[in-house]
Amino acid sequence: MPLLQHHIAVITGAGSGIGQAIAAGYAREGAHVVALDIDATAAAETAKQILAAGGKADSFTLDVARREDCNALAKTIADKVGRVSILVNNAGIARRSGFSAAANVVAQEWDDIIGINLNGVFNVTHAFLEPLRASKGRIVNIGSIQSFLHLRTPSSPAYTASKHGVLGFTRALAAELGKDGVRVNAIGPGLVATSLNASVRATRPDIIQTFVDHTPLGRAGQPEDMVGPAVFLASDLSAYVTGSIVMVDGGYRTV
Repeated sequence: MPLLQHHIAVITGAGSGIGQAIAAGYAREGAHVVALDIDATAAAETAKQILAAGGKADSFTLDVARREDCNALAKTIADKVGRVSILVNNAGIARRSGFSAAANVVAQEWDDIIGINLNGVFNVTHAFLEPLRASKGRIVNIGSIQSFLHLRTPSSPAYTASKHGVLGFTRALAAELGKDGVRVNAIGPGLVATSLNASVRATRPDIIQTFVDHTPLGRAGQPEDMVGPAVFLASDLSAYVTGSIVMVDGGYRTV
């Protein structure tokens, strides 16, 4: 039997990259996928691809930084789709200005990144908390190697702070929601080739090579590399796993 049959899985940032790959992977394992993205066309395309492959999917537009919208959409999904039992908090942005950049740039990056990468995780989780408790559900948050360290290659302090926060939030929720049967875990990607870093990959091959040279597996990750860990954490295979982060970084943090 498929590992996620009878589950309804909400995935934020499902219009591209890691979120899109996880959406497709969950659908293959029998889940009814609800693809959310700030880009309505991208979310709809993810759902269309799943439906074309014989899976079950819906799509909705959502800006995770808007708490009222998250709450409203959770009610809409409950009415139109059903009770959510899996939530993947994947939506995120990356900016690479250091703290020595112009003051207005640093401040704007802080507001934007924290608003989406950290506050967005809270907003969506809080909005879907009732059905997740009722279904003894599973939450999978997308952290990063920057949940543990700040990269010396160009990166913003806001991004590092946001991903540290995602890991802390994951652990706090796991401790609090365990009594309700809700499991909360995270995935920690390393360098993964997505649209978030397409510009850097195209213009700064030296930065990419720095990552690859530090990675024992000797390559950048692909969105599909995140699917197996995401299925594991959402399925009964991980029934006694909570408060953990599964690093999917090619071994980056081992050296």
